[in-house]
Amino acid sequence: MTRFSEHSTAFMPRRTGRVELTASEQATIFAAREILSRHINRNPVLTSWTAVMDYCALSVMGEVERFHVLYLDRKNRLISDERLGTGTVDHVPVYPREVVRRALDLNASALILVHNHPSGDPEPSDTDIAMTKEVQKACQALGLVLHDHIIVGAGREVSLRGRGDF
Repeated sequence: MTRFSEHSTAFMPRRTGRVELTASEQATIFAAREILSRHINRNPVLTSWTAVMDYCALSVMGEVERFHVLYLDRKNRLISDERLGTGTVDHVPVYPREVVRRALDLNASALILVHNHPSGDPEPSDTDIAMTKEVQKACQALGLVLHDHIIVGAGREVSLRGRGDF
């Protein structure tokens, strides 16, 4: 569990099934994203897996699926967090070729895929697993390391590498 888990009920869908945040809550989330981004930019990403998971949970949450890639240098420091796609409530198109092309543009050595499931259930679909394997193949062909694919839900994140899905 992340250190934000005690606040997960604040992000749970209410009666309408949509996440409703007050202006104050939205400002707090924005400020937290900024703080975490600065922290991760100054520190090696993978020395604190909790910080990575916290950052991912805040960076991709929303009412539609968002797909981000964390591009890392040889020392696993964040080069860039890039949103490569925004989709619908249950789908975001991902093109492995675009993921690795951007890695080459940035001279990245490694990457972490991150996307959310607005439904709140972070369990991967067969499509999520298949897409991850396609990205992994493309990375291997070009000498890049795919560290993980993290799926963010309501108060919980799932690591596909941790599950053994690739």
